[in-house]
Amino acid sequence: MRNLLIVSLAAIASVAHAAPDAPSPILTTPEAKDVLSYAVPEVARVTHVDLDLTADFKAQIMRGKATLDILAKPDAHEIVLDDNKLVIAGITDAAGKPLKWTVGAHDEYKGAPLTVEIGSARRIVITYQSDPGASALGWLSPGLTAGKVKPYLYSQGQSINNRSWIPTQDSPGIRQSWSARITVPSDLVAVMSAERLTPAGEPAAPGWHSYRFRMDRNVPPYLIALAVGDLKFQPIDRRTGIYTEPAMLKRDAAELSDTGKMVDAAEALYGKYRWGRYDVLVLPPSFPFGGMENPTLTFATPTIITGDKSNVDVIAHELAHSWSGNLVTNATWSDSWLNEGFTTYFENRIDEALYGKERAATLADLLWDNLQRDLKAAPDADATRLHGKPEGTFGELDYTKGSTFLRTIEYAVGRARWDAYLTSYFDRHAFQPQTTAGFLADLRANLIKGDAALEAKLQLDEWAYAPGLPANAVHVRSATLAKIDETLKRVNAGAPIGSIDTAHWSTQEWLRFLNGLPREQSAARLGELDRTLGLSASPNAYIRSAWLVLAIANRYDPAIPSIAQFLPSVGRGLLIFPVYRALKAQGDWGMPIARRDYAIARKGYHPTVVATLDRLLG
Repeated sequence: MRNLLIVSLAAIASVAHAAPDAPSPILTTPEAKDVLSYAVPEVARVTHVDLDLTADFKAQIMRGKATLDILAKPDAHEIVLDDNKLVIAGITDAAGKPLKWTVGAHDEYKGAPLTVEIGSARRIVITYQSDPGASALGWLSPGLTAGKVKPYLYSQGQSINNRSWIPTQDSPGIRQSWSARITVPSDLVAVMSAERLTPAGEPAAPGWHSYRFRMDRNVPPYLIALAVGDLKFQPIDRRTGIYTEPAMLKRDAAELSDTGKMVDAAEALYGKYRWGRYDVLVLPPSFPFGGMENPTLTFATPTIITGDKSNVDVIAHELAHSWSGNLVTNATWSDSWLNEGFTTYFENRIDEALYGKERAATLADLLWDNLQRDLKAAPDADATRLHGKPEGTFGELDYTKGSTFLRTIEYAVGRARWDAYLTSYFDRHAFQPQTTAGFLADLRANLIKGDAALEAKLQLDEWAYAPGLPANAVHVRSATLAKIDETLKRVNAGAPIGSIDTAHWSTQEWLRFLNGLPREQSAARLGELDRTLGLSASPNAYIRSAWLVLAIANRYDPAIPSIAQFLPSVGRGLLIFPVYRALKAQGDWGMPIARRDYAIARKGYHPTVVATLDRLLG
């Protein structure tokens, strides 16, 4: 790979089928310009990052060196990197010669440009450390872990957080290979989103040991991920397994025992899995997302572990990103639907293959509800366009409107033809960035092929560029949820809560029921719901979140202790943001509760969640 660095940028940009270990092309069309990065990759770009870092838990910083390989035009004299509060000690070329560098004006969200005068250097070494408040890094005290004895560290790079601990060009369109040596206290284990070269670690300084990692495929830099903690591993099959804290290993592995089958099902749908292993790391509760598709090692929230496998669709989703997102990546976050919409569609197909059509229909039908909710709640029409604002659409529209678009195409052309197209699409654009315009061009060239009637039927430009929902959108309906709707009619007409049988309800059925209840309820009815169904004490975080939003809307005082217990115990934004918003909406009743509970919970949340809630609660 390193020998290819002499190839010109123009030649790379023209590569049609980039080899996985060759520099990926840079897209130079106007819509591929990343407004959230300071990089100028058409002049000089990073192709490989090598990290040699130590995790300092006491200071809550990563410190060490990053060595960057650079591909640049012959007359390029500088490279521009992305930086967010990195503390830089010095920058040299590969021989140790100091290089001049400057950090530009800081933007609270984007960070700052780090400009290095490289001259003829095509490898540079940056000695630095992260800031204790680095937005990518979650440092957890022992009390915030399952074991309560050892500290924990994890990173979350998407979308532009990795620039707070890695000095590189932090743009999804600038794919890079990478390697790392991570040194940690000797009683902790480090894992990363790459091949693990030293699974047992190797001795370093007294009281420390190091782990080495290698990702020889080019990936968008937000997928470089790290976790350090008291971790154990349990294999599921020859290429899948679970990492988590020892106390949680048996439970987590049982819940995720179908992971290997998911990989097999995904390959049967859209071609070979190209990343070697597929393992899952179940993190402590503060992890802010349901899952993160870091290559070879999905990071997952413990809130999906509900004992009935009804939420393992999250794993199917992150696995599907191994094709849509990791293999073919949105060039900018304005087109994040190319990652999330494709993946949500693909996830549903995996669910269908493993668990049947009705399970898949149930999940798709709930997503339709979410689609309608976000279309109504969007602050303006532009926020509902798939090719949209710098970080995508409003709410979950990247997921829901994007996947509905692809399902609509499937229904129009037939599943066999659509699947053949998608498989070829992933092959054609493997290890490359993509834009909405590029996808539509590929669709027209390789699926529509000049069929004017099909072009008119699909309404491609309306889906991609217009606000709202086109009239041809396909709504998959679930018989399972239809039964819940019948139950809701009876309950909303006054039937006693004790008359309904919830014994075998999945999480999805619970959500349909709770979200379908009228928002205005009497205290007596809320008490009946709570006593009969055990909602305030539910161990299922999805159910608890939905119940608390309803209770808060009616200022139901008996739910206050449940709120106080729930908010510090879960860090997933999908589940806690609605609760905090509901509290804020209740003004003089809700805001004191929100501020009191947030003051306790804040120290356990990821920095990105803290930033959102600081703004929300003032």
